[in-house]
Amino acid sequence: MDSATDNKSNNNNYFYCKGNDEIISWFERSAENAAAIQRQTLRRILELNHRVEYLNKWIGDIRLIQDENALESLYATMVPLASHADFEPYIHKIADGEKAPLLTQEPITTLSLSSGTTEGRQKFVPFTHHSSQTTLQIFKLAAAYRSRIYSIREGGKVLEFIYSSKQYKTKGGLIAGTATTHYYASEEFKIKQQHTKSFTCSPEEVISSGDYKQSTYCHLLLGLYFSEEVEFVTSTFAYSIVQAFRSFEELWKELCHDIREGTLSSRINITKVRKTVLGIIVPHPELASRIESICEELEREDWFSIIPRLWPNVKYVYSIMTGSMQPYLNKLRHYAGNLPLVSADYGSTESWIGVNVEPSSPPEKVTFAVIPTFSYFEFIPLHRTNDDFIEDDPVPLSQVKIGQEYEIVLTTFTGLYRYRLGDVVEVIGFHKKTPKLNFICRRKLILTVNIDKNTEKDLQLVVERGSQILLSKSRAELVDFTSHANVAKRPGHYVIYWEIKGDVEEKVLGECCREMDASFVDHGYVVSRKTNSIGPLELCIVERGTFKKILEHFIGNGAALSQFKTPRCTSNQVLLRILNVCTMKRFYSTAYG
Repeated sequence: MDSATDNKSNNNNYFYCKGNDEIISWFERSAENAAAIQRQTLRRILELNHRVEYLNKWIGDIRLIQDENALESLYATMVPLASHADFEPYIHKIADGEKAPLLTQEPITTLSLSSGTTEGRQKFVPFTHHSSQTTLQIFKLAAAYRSRIYSIREGGKVLEFIYSSKQYKTKGGLIAGTATTHYYASEEFKIKQQHTKSFTCSPEEVISSGDYKQSTYCHLLLGLYFSEEVEFVTSTFAYSIVQAFRSFEELWKELCHDIREGTLSSRINITKVRKTVLGIIVPHPELASRIESICEELEREDWFSIIPRLWPNVKYVYSIMTGSMQPYLNKLRHYAGNLPLVSADYGSTESWIGVNVEPSSPPEKVTFAVIPTFSYFEFIPLHRTNDDFIEDDPVPLSQVKIGQEYEIVLTTFTGLYRYRLGDVVEVIGFHKKTPKLNFICRRKLILTVNIDKNTEKDLQLVVERGSQILLSKSRAELVDFTSHANVAKRPGHYVIYWEIKGDVEEKVLGECCREMDASFVDHGYVVSRKTNSIGPLELCIVERGTFKKILEHFIGNGAALSQFKTPRCTSNQVLLRILNVCTMKRFYSTAYG
């Protein structure tokens, strides 16, 4: 008997409701008819918006022909591929209060901010009721697939490291903030908890405190207070979970004191947060003593398996773990012990894309089945050369091939048309007739000096090679990293910044530096290094807490912790100043003599 059947036949208060079967059946039908549904989705978007100013330039007053195959072909022929820069003038007019239908017929009243950690500046993206609805839908669908494998108790709690940032009004009176902030403030967030019968440990006042340190302390405190009831641990990104447990290593004694006495640390000074949390907790000396005893052991064991030791009923850890989150997997596994790491679903600020239908897959092998009702998707076939990608013409979802890499193109209900997302994915297979995607990397070249071209994925592989030497030859660990292409000096060269926990001999760090330089396989880089038109790689060791300063810089500029991603490459002068001021040691590669 499989676990799903077992859950339904077993009257032990485990949650597997009819709603799960219904939403999975809906998606399976959508996946089976993916090609037709995609054409219907395109028709619906164009019917809603075909007279808006942006589309008028390309398709004017053209009548929406009945033949959906012909419409799909006509749309791809007449409307050009676009980047965010093509939509920015329209979005800025909307932000300034322009009422004419520029991108959508329905007025846009809310704008989302992208994280801004990739390019150093945040971008506005239209956010509508459709955005909240699709978020609710994918969360319900993902929870249904997870419940088939990992049974959770009805009414159980979730230790959820989630954070809202402040919403503000644009010149034209529109609400602006991060997509996660809009969602946590929406009715859909409450509906999601009711539907999945899993309730976050922290009240809204903690989530929206606006101070991530105070929120993290309260998340941990309430998570411990309800430790027996917690069914899984989650956050938007793996980074936030790692960050929270690194904080726990320093805060545990204070947390135990608050549980024992029913008090709240003086570090929590936001009145509404203090009042709400103190209204939940009461003195619990027995629980405090048990946590204290476990923590004393865990501290001696470098906090290995902290999550299952302190939260004995947790079934899994759930978060986005692909792309720029992969470097945190080792630390997350250290904290999670033998608990499964379940990769959350695939989306962007612009649109949700795919759901993880195989939650038991390890994060390194996870794939995402495209949801054909959310947006209209096209795929630009990419062929790798020594220097870059060669592109073919975009194809619709129904024409993708297994084993081929593509860049995703979106047409959304929120006013983006043939929008190049910049994500490179590989089609691994099909779920029914909708493609299953493996996220490869952001297409944007992040390290280049002259003819060399290296992506985020290339950098991650190189850093992994260097950190393997660090682990094998010392007791230190790599906390975080970023990079910079220094073209101010001649010849230009790559700089990689490492923050390390533990002591390492200089000889070992020199070896790490040499190994990373030798591990770049891009043809342009190798040739340029051999001819010295690119100089030796520079490894900078920064002091402990440097990447926390970078986080605080972004938070101070309006980013939310739940959206934060360490920039893997930066040319942002403020960040470079932080990194260079905090650099303690520099090493230069001898890989090419």
